[in-house]
Amino acid sequence: MKKLEGKVALITGAAVGLGKGIATVYAKYGAKMCLVDLLPEVEETAKELRETYGAQIVTYVGDVSNKDHMKEAAKKAKDAFGEVNVACCNAGVCRLAPFEEMSDEMRDFHIDVNIKGVWNCCQAVIPYMLEQSGGSIVIASSVTGDIVADAGEAAYAMTKAALVGLTKCLAVEYADRHIRVNCSQLGYARTPMVEKMAIESNPDNPESAIQDIAVGVPMKRLADPLEVGELFAFLGSDEASYL
Repeated sequence: MKKLEGKVALITGAAVGLGKGIATVYAKYGAKMCLVDLLPEVEETAKELRETYGAQIVTYVGDVSNKDHMKEAAKKAKDAFGEVNVACCNAGVCRLAPFEEMSDEMRDFHIDVNIKGVWNCCQAVIPYMLEQSGGSIVIASSVTGDIVADAGEAAYAMTKAALVGLTKCLAVEYADRHIRVNCSQLGYARTPMVEKMAIESNPDNPESAIQDIAVGVPMKRLADPLEVGELFAFLGSDEASYL
């Protein structure tokens, strides 16, 4: 039996990058999925995974910062597959700016997506998990904020650090009701978001900016989204039943 066979997962930010990597690994391990993204390209990702793995997938094009959208996405997963066992709260944004120049709009954009988006996703799926006596939530935080910090990332660092606190609280609050809540504190992975950040930091040579990031990693490279997907698959599976 595959690791995630029989599981129904809701994955946010699933069109590209880490979310697509997570969805790919979940498809490989037999999960049924509702893929959520603001980008309509999420339909293309779903089509690709259906063709490659025979995965059962529904999609929802919507905004994680909109609570009603997340409720609708969770209901779509429930209606399609009967339950919601796993939520991968992956959608996130990062924009660079010197702190003294960062606008309120940029600050609030990070809060809306990175904090409220995860909050909304959790509130949308937890009622279903309580009905079915359990589930697993995996939140994408970051090393940035809680462990390290980089100049120009004040809004991103603040919001990702907040997710660590949210994870701890939810993990304690729902442990005795069989809902596991974990967060991954990821370093850099080679994704469209990181490539965009590289362009912002070094427009003339963005590849050099990516290599500068890799120098600080002991393995001297960025993660592949599929490697991140394997971590999310473990945390969403029964193999992580005591985490």
